[in-house]
Amino acid sequence: MNKIVNSVKRFLVSEDGPTAVEYAVMLALIIVVCLAAVSTVGSRANQKFTAVGGYLT
Repeated sequence: MNKIVNSVKRFLVSEDGPTAVEYAVMLALIIVVCLAAVSTVGSRANQKFTAVGGYLT
């Protein structure tokens, strides 16, 4: 148990912890932007396909 506690203490004291958190936040923001872009493109493509389908029938 002491080994785990010491590992956690070292992680919290080191400079790598905040850097990892910053990268995680940036990754989360990038994922959100990508999902929004894909959703918008998918919605517009669906509208176009529906319009073309309407012209064909």
